[in-house]
Amino acid sequence: MIKEALDIQKIRKDFPILQRQVNGKPLVYLDNAATSQTPQQVIDVIVEYYQRYNANIHRGVHTLSQEATDAYEAARKKIQTHFNIAKAHEVILTSGTTHSINLVANGFTAFVKEGDEILVSAMEHHSNIVPWQMLCERTGGVLKVIPMDLNGELVMEEYHKLLSDRTKLVFCNHVSNALGTINPIKEIIDAAHRMGAAVLIDGAQAAPHIKADMQDLDVDFYTVSAHKICGPTGVGMLYGKEEWLNKLPPYQGGGEMIAEVTFEKTTYADLPHKFEAGTPNICGGIAFGAALDYMNSIGFAALAHYEEELLKYATEQLLDIVGLKIYGTSENKTSVISFNIEGIHPYDIGTILDKLGIAVRTGHHCAQPIMDFYGIPGTVRASFSFYNTKDEVDVLVEGVKKARNMLL
Repeated sequence: MIKEALDIQKIRKDFPILQRQVNGKPLVYLDNAATSQTPQQVIDVIVEYYQRYNANIHRGVHTLSQEATDAYEAARKKIQTHFNIAKAHEVILTSGTTHSINLVANGFTAFVKEGDEILVSAMEHHSNIVPWQMLCERTGGVLKVIPMDLNGELVMEEYHKLLSDRTKLVFCNHVSNALGTINPIKEIIDAAHRMGAAVLIDGAQAAPHIKADMQDLDVDFYTVSAHKICGPTGVGMLYGKEEWLNKLPPYQGGGEMIAEVTFEKTTYADLPHKFEAGTPNICGGIAFGAALDYMNSIGFAALAHYEEELLKYATEQLLDIVGLKIYGTSENKTSVISFNIEGIHPYDIGTILDKLGIAVRTGHHCAQPIMDFYGIPGTVRASFSFYNTKDEVDVLVEGVKKARNMLL
């Protein structure tokens, strides 16, 4: 139990966007699973970079370049510390989770042969499905799916049955973006390793809620996008065990990722630069570090406790609405509620909520197989963050009731 409650009103003042109005109504932002909002402390870091030391990194001897390089590499160290990563060069800075997954999928082309099996869970985001399908097309590998049940939980008995000596790779999200389910990734990782398979965990949705420990998980690859965790868009990280990163070929060629180039032969730079071709999102990387500083200043235990309260309250209030059904009812979930009202298309509900200043996500949430499993076109998804309030939940509930009355 967390004894010291968060000062939510004080926290809300850190987020300028929460003060605005939409369609003449105070903004109620409940689309945090798509992207979180950015606090002034991180915005200030972005502004400072462009005002004071905007320069390319790793290559210049002048002062601005050295300052930018120091700040960028300091951010890498912050990421290393936050996720308890053994070595800083195991942190590859990318444009986000999708880039990170494609980097690994491309590299594994060299290690997957015809008939090898790749396991992916039934509740993945498209970015953790399509790259593996492409890998199978290139190599003749076979994609197999870990099934889910109606509660939105993976059927772990079937997962263990699917594992075999043909399994080379296992891919699963830590948290489902569509349902909020927290998957048993430690069990998934350990079982895969016993069969000699590598594991990639998509941590994009987990990172805002859970402080994942790479050494405790013993995972081979883990991915995160900064914009889910109060940082900017266009930057993220791939954690990879050193032994795997050394084996994988570079994903892109260009500047920075080379040791020596001649027209006859190129040799590649050491980690992490081997996978960081070209000028990176320097400002984004620095701001990523600042976002982690901000989140840690609040404390993940307090944050998770408060979000659990919000989730419980919102679930109870929404279930009082006649005809409303929630998809994803696992007891082990983050603050995401996907729902529909019988007889109403989710898009129509979302449109009315927007007119009331309430931002939710509608559709299949880039997780179309989940929607196909339930036999629905999509859901309304309300996703809560630590800067949301119970008063905002009440506004959402009244908005959904109004939409229901208008549409039925």
